[in-house]
Amino acid sequence: MVVTHTRLRENGTVIEEAVDQLKAAGFVVSIVDNSEAPEFGGRAPVVDDDTEIVVVLGGDGTILRAAELVHCTNVPILGVNLGHVGFLAEFESFQMAEAIRRVAEHDYSLDDRMIAHVDVWLPGSDSPLHDWALNDITLERDEQGRMVEVSIRIDDVEMSSFGCDGVIVSTPTGSTAYAFSAGGPIIWPNVQALQLVPLAAHALFARPVVIGAGSTFTVDVLEDSASEGWICCDGRRQRSLPRGTRVEVRTSRDILSLARLSGVPFTQRLVSKFDLPVAGWREHARPASAPPLTGVAVSGHASACPGEGAGSDA
Repeated sequence: MVVTHTRLRENGTVIEEAVDQLKAAGFVVSIVDNSEAPEFGGRAPVVDDDTEIVVVLGGDGTILRAAELVHCTNVPILGVNLGHVGFLAEFESFQMAEAIRRVAEHDYSLDDRMIAHVDVWLPGSDSPLHDWALNDITLERDEQGRMVEVSIRIDDVEMSSFGCDGVIVSTPTGSTAYAFSAGGPIIWPNVQALQLVPLAAHALFARPVVIGAGSTFTVDVLEDSASEGWICCDGRRQRSLPRGTRVEVRTSRDILSLARLSGVPFTQRLVSKFDLPVAGWREHARPASAPPLTGVAVSGHASACPGEGAGSDA
């Protein structure tokens, strides 16, 4: 199965090349444009039982759409990066032929990723709505200009309560996405953990918190909140959260598998995808042959530190 981005479907060239190569390798190919998200708590159509692998042409957003098709199955996803960062993708478009050959020969490994499970208890309900996320679950304010008031519990122990723009609960896979931009740490994919990152919280203690796989985050939208809430899973499945709603997030029993064709470690992917300045700004600022310091007075207000103010490319 090939999952594409709408923009690529309109172009067609990349898809045609991929389909032709897959068919030449002996695959029966079906093309899916899974652009419309199911409703919160709903299910997308899942892949057929005889599907061997889902090839995704696009960026990380397209891979998250494909994840809806393979959720609760054992079918892996192989990403072809045609987007920007493409953190979840395994290879670039110019490597298509080699990748398809190796897939046809079953020459790939599986990178199992944990996913998050969420229960949403609406006011007065006897049972929760269920959903899940490969990347992250965001709970944000529903009204611009007003904060959503929340309380945070871990394993039913109250940790904090504050007004904020929202909170992000991220998996290790999602720790390089929205949570990272909001100040959360990067969590290696083999770590079984969840993290909660507050968004613009009006509180003295509002730092990211990381919990183990056996623990649960509980976020309550308080009755006196200035704004109602809004929840979204992987930027796709969403719904409003009235005041008095309780949201519980824990590690799911299910996993999702990414097909890997190389043994490149996560650390190397991190350095490469984020173009991290491994030399450091001091290395770039240092001249090839630095003259010795002689204590010569410097007129004006020039900095006494070479490279000061150059900024980091981090």
